[in-house]
This record gives sequence, C-alpha cells and structure tokens, in this order.
Amino acid sequence: MEAAATTCYRHPSYETYVRCTRCDRYICPDCMREAAVGHHCVECVKEGQRSIRQARTVFGGAVSRTAVPVVTFVLMGLNIVAYLGELVRPGIVDRFGMLGAGLVGPHGGQYMYESGDFPGFHAIGVVDGEWYRLLTGAFLHLPPGSALFGALPFGVLHILFNMYGLWNLGRVVEEQLGRGRYLALYLLSALGGSVLVYLVAPDALTVGASGAIFGLAAAFWVINRRLGRDMQAVNRFMAQFLIWMLISAWFTSWQGHLGGLLTGGIVMAALAYAPAKRRTAVQIAACGVVFVVLVALVVLQTSQLTGGAVA
Repeated sequence: MEAAATTCYRHPSYETYVRCTRCDRYICPDCMREAAVGHHCVECVKEGQRSIRQARTVFGGAVSRTAVPVVTFVLMGLNIVAYLGELVRPGIVDRFGMLGAGLVGPHGGQYMYESGDFPGFHAIGVVDGEWYRLLTGAFLHLPPGSALFGALPFGVLHILFNMYGLWNLGRVVEEQLGRGRYLALYLLSALGGSVLVYLVAPDALTVGASGAIFGLAAAFWVINRRLGRDMQAVNRFMAQFLIWMLISAWFTSWQGHLGGLLTGGIVMAALAYAPAKRRTAVQIAACGVVFVVLVALVVLQTSQLTGGAVA
C-alpha cells in the first residue's frame, strides 16, 4: 500500500518530506529557514525572535547596526518645509514666531507690550494665550532677506547653520537614546529656550532651532561623560559652542541658546543616570517634571505681565 504524500502546511499544493525540527510540521523550500540543527518554519522563527530580548544602550535606546535617524530626518524636513512656507508667506514669521508679549495698534502696527486696557490696541503673543509660539518658533528661521547690522546677509545662513548642527548632533544623540527619548529631549530643549526668552525678553520676536540644537550639544556632552569616553575632544567641542553663544549674543537670542542648553543638559542627565531597574519609568517622570516646571514658569510670567490674569 502506497503512503499518502505529505505537503507543506503553508502551501498544500507543494509535496515535501522535510519537517520543521521545532514544531515537526512539513515545510517546503520557500518556508525553510536555516537553523543550528535542520530547518525551522516561518512561524517558529518569528516566535523565537520575539523571545529574544532587544539589546539596548545604557540610555534605553534600541541597538541596531542599520538604524536610520528617522526623527532627525523628520525634524530637518519640518524646518525646511517651514522655511519654504516663509518664502511663500513671509507673514508666517510674525504669526508663529516666538513672541512673549506685544501690542497691535488700530492700523496693524506692533508696539511694546503694556498691561492695561488701551482702546484700539490688543495683546498678541504667549501672554494672550498663543502658547503654540513656544514651539512653532523653534521650526522657523530668519527670512532670506534678513541681514546683520544692516549689511551682512544672514537669512539663509541661519537655517543652513542650524540644519548642519542638527544633522551632526542629532544622528549621534538619536542613536544612543532611541526615537522616543530623542524626540522628547529635542522638544523640551526647544521649549526651554522659548521659556527663557519669555522670562527675560518677552517683547522680542525670536525664531530658530538653535535652542533645541544647544540642548543636543549638552546631551552630546552628557552622553560621552556617561559612557566614560575621552572628554578632551568633547570638552573642546563644548567650549566652541559656549564661545559661539557669547559671540552670537550680539545678534541672536542668547536667552534661547542658554535656555535650550540648560534644559537639554538637565533632561539628558535624567535620561543618562536613571537606575537601570526602573529606567523607563524614571525617565518619563523626569521629562514630565521638566515639562511641568517649564509650563509653571510660563504661567507665572503671564500672570506677572497681565497683573494676575492668565490667558
């Protein structure tokens, strides 16, 4: 009596006599996966991969040799798209740039902010409830025609410098932190820069990703310190950043730079030195605390500017 033909469990029309050494099901060549002994089927390979613990960095980021800096690419793309939008509609800068407090007159002119009721004038900025400016300003840059000291062109260079810094620092930091932690660090650094602008120079209209990038620079320093690497080159790199912050204070928002630097350093320290057993929970809590503190500072400053009324 002839034995019944055996077929692949996934492809019944394919006759085969090879079995998965793990589940003992018949498999065809298309379903075979090399194993230490014999072959495994597709499902057994997937199940085995799920049981393997994902390797992670000391900061919690997933280790991958083929990881693509997706978040860095997206952030750069958002900045570039926003800049193209400025070329089409220059008014985007005034509408979404970081402005703490200002007054708009009856004919559309902008004036220094003063609390009180002035007929024909209305407040604009964070003080008037436009909280989105705290983040949207970090994705805008000086228009192409902007100049330093009335002569030196700086508009295009502004975004070029920032995107160069984001590309070089962002890839390294994202690789160590992973996408979620990296995005939280970036956004909190941008927010921290805007908050310090609001506290110190609420009447100044500021734009640029510099605050977030200074936060990445601080994170880069903490990462290398935490990993025990040779700090000589890293310290020289940070010294250059600090010197640039001092020099650029003449024509850029030093408040945004310093706020981003301090916020990024604080957040990164929490991410880097969280205890391994409760790492994720501590990191989330630390980021939450930083966010709450920044929001509280905005509320207090708004209350002070408006005489107690918070928009």
